[in-house]
Amino acid sequence: MLGKQLMRFDLTASTNRPSPLSGGHSRWFSYTIDVWLVTGVVLLMVVGLLAVYSASERDLDLLYRQALRYGVALLVMLTISQVHPRYMRMWTPWFYAGGLVLLGLVLVIGTGAGASRWLNLGVVSFQPAEISKLAVPMMLAWFLARFQLPPRLLTLLPALLILGAPCALIVIQPDLGTAIMIGLSGLMVLYFSGIAWRYIIAVMMTGLAAVPVVWSLLHEYQRNRVRTFLDPESDPLGQGWNIIQSMTAVGSGGLGGKGWLHGTQSHLEFLPEPHTDFIMAVIAEEFGWLGVIVLLALYTAITLRGLYLASQGRDSFARMLSGALILIFCFYAMVNIAMVSGLLPVVGVPLPMISYGGSSAVTLAAGFGILLSLYKHRKIWS
Repeated sequence: MLGKQLMRFDLTASTNRPSPLSGGHSRWFSYTIDVWLVTGVVLLMVVGLLAVYSASERDLDLLYRQALRYGVALLVMLTISQVHPRYMRMWTPWFYAGGLVLLGLVLVIGTGAGASRWLNLGVVSFQPAEISKLAVPMMLAWFLARFQLPPRLLTLLPALLILGAPCALIVIQPDLGTAIMIGLSGLMVLYFSGIAWRYIIAVMMTGLAAVPVVWSLLHEYQRNRVRTFLDPESDPLGQGWNIIQSMTAVGSGGLGGKGWLHGTQSHLEFLPEPHTDFIMAVIAEEFGWLGVIVLLALYTAITLRGLYLASQGRDSFARMLSGALILIFCFYAMVNIAMVSGLLPVVGVPLPMISYGGSSAVTLAAGFGILLSLYKHRKIWS
């Protein structure tokens, strides 16, 4: 029943000439979206604006900039939701190849503090790694859909190469956290392809065996993050400061919180980067345990709705890609919440659709747009 709850806007033309968009009817344009998913995303943006306003100490300029970015993200989502999936499949290899080229350019002319992660084009600057967050699962779904599923070993080898190439370029920047998240997005596609459990177990065992090698390749600041995660009190005024203050903010919120705009850890500048990576700590301090539960329920509702839409996919490409996009959205939220709670090392993953910033919001919105498009066109592909 929920699948029928769609928002529809129909503009009727002055002529009765049929159009490909109307399916032969007199309507020349039919704009259809899933109201449940879009409403959930908009609610997250509202929470984000409230949290950013408080975390920035009522900085209206920051609030306006974030509202503008949300507007762009919504426009991107709604626009992509109308693109026919056959065009997505047609452009996917070029999109993936373009992402690889941009990642290569980052290594040559990239900018950033301590790491080359941004491309500055004068008018706009952006992180090419954000493109790979979409390009990698799209390319893997495109590739695997061309073969019999579940994939065999000979199919998995080139699939892993597709996944590994952008991840390797991102690790070199260095940006291990983003590389891990992109790697997981690709693994989600493999999971939805019906990959045999023996392969999944083999990958997990290989990963565990490679831990000493990975540790030796980490930069010192990355090793310090792991050490700080294991024992933040070992350096409370240095490496451990961020996570200690974050956990203090989360714990001080209690059941009902201190009230909106009345948090102390962020307003007294104890909490680092309160409007970006640690914005969840601001929400927990000001709205308490009950506020966190409501936010988790919202994330859960969006995820479940997204999985339902993914299950309605017309073919394996749609189901693999849709499922991967919605699960990686859920995983981003889980990682950020675990990070600010001290359950995972700090890896610089923003809270989806809430943390201040435009690149992440637009990328996630584009992913939702793809999901909406695959669902909308599930019965009219040609």
